[in-house]
Amino acid sequence: MRAVPNWQLIARVILVIAFVLLAVWMLERFLPALAWAAVLAIATWPMRERLARSGAEPWLVATVLTLLLTLALIVPLIVLGIQISREAVVIAQWVRSLRDAGLPTPEWVPQLPWVGAYAATWWQIHLADPEGAKELLGRAESVGVVHWTRLGSQLAGRLAIFVFTLLSLFFLYRDGPLLVEQSRTVADRLFGPAAKHIGRDAVATVRATVNGLVLVGLAEGVVLGVAYVAAGLNKAVLLGFVTGVLATVPFGAPLVFTIAALMLVAQSEVTAGILIFAFGWVVVFVADHFVRPGLIGSSTRLPFLWVLLGIFGGLVSFGLVGLFLGPAIMSVVLAIWRDVVTMNAAGYEISE
Repeated sequence: MRAVPNWQLIARVILVIAFVLLAVWMLERFLPALAWAAVLAIATWPMRERLARSGAEPWLVATVLTLLLTLALIVPLIVLGIQISREAVVIAQWVRSLRDAGLPTPEWVPQLPWVGAYAATWWQIHLADPEGAKELLGRAESVGVVHWTRLGSQLAGRLAIFVFTLLSLFFLYRDGPLLVEQSRTVADRLFGPAAKHIGRDAVATVRATVNGLVLVGLAEGVVLGVAYVAAGLNKAVLLGFVTGVLATVPFGAPLVFTIAALMLVAQSEVTAGILIFAFGWVVVFVADHFVRPGLIGSSTRLPFLWVLLGIFGGLVSFGLVGLFLGPAIMSVVLAIWRDVVTMNAAGYEISE
C-alpha cells in the first residue's frame, strides 16, 4: 500500500477543516434545531429501542415517537393559550373600567412599611384618578405595541426552529442506529478507544439532565400548587400546572408564584402573598442548587460544582439548549481529565 506524502495529508486535513467550518457557518441558523433534536432523541432513546425490539419498521417507530413528542410539547402550550385568551377578556374589561372610573387606593397600601405614604400618593395620582389612569395606560399601550411587534417576529423564528427540530428528530429516530455506529467508528479512528466511554458519559449526562429538569419541575409545580390551595387562590390547580410546566426552564416558576403573590396582595391578603413569595423562592433555591445537581451528578459521576457550573454556564452561553449541553460538555472535560490521570498513574510518560 503506497504511503501518502505528508503534504497530501496536511492538505486533506486543511480541506476537511475548511469544509466543516463552511458547513457550520452555512447551517448556523439551524444549529439550535439540530441541538434540540439531538437532546430530545437522547432523552427518549430508550423508548425508541423498546419500540424497535417489538418488530416495528424504523419509519413507523420514528413517526409514532415524533407525533407523541409533538403532542407532549404542544398540548400544554394549547392549554395555556386557551386560558390566557379567557383571562385576556377579563383583563380588557378591567382596563376599560379603570379608564372610566379609576382604581381606588386599597386600604393596605398606606400601611406598607417605609413606602406606604409614597405608594398611596402615587396610586392616587396615577390609578385612582381616571385622567391619570388614562395617561398611564396610554404609555403602557404605546410600549406594548412595540413589544408585541417584536414578540411576533420572535415567535415566527421559534416556530421555524420547532418545525426543523421535529423534522430532524424524525430522521434521528429513523436512522439513529446507523448514525451511532458510524459516529463510533469515526471517533475510534480519530481519538482511539477513549472516545467510546467519553461519548457514553456525555449521552448519560444529557439524559440525566433532561430527567432532572422535567421531574424536578413537575415536583415544584405540585409543591407550589398545594401552597396555592392553602393560600386560597382562585384557579390554584391551573397555577400549579403552569408552575410545573415553566419550572423546567430557569426563572419560569418565580414568574408564576410572583404573579400569584401579587394576586393575593391585590385581594388584601398581604400576609399570604408574602408567604407564597418567600416559600416559592425557598422551593426554587433548593431545587436548583441541591436537588437537580444531586440528581444529575449521581447519574453521571459529576461533582456538585461541575453540574451547577454546567447548567448555568450552558444557559448563559447557548440559551435554553445549553441547560443540557453544558453538563454534557463538563462531563467530557472531566472524562478527559480522568483519562490523563489514569495514563499517568499507569506509568506513561508525557514528553516535554
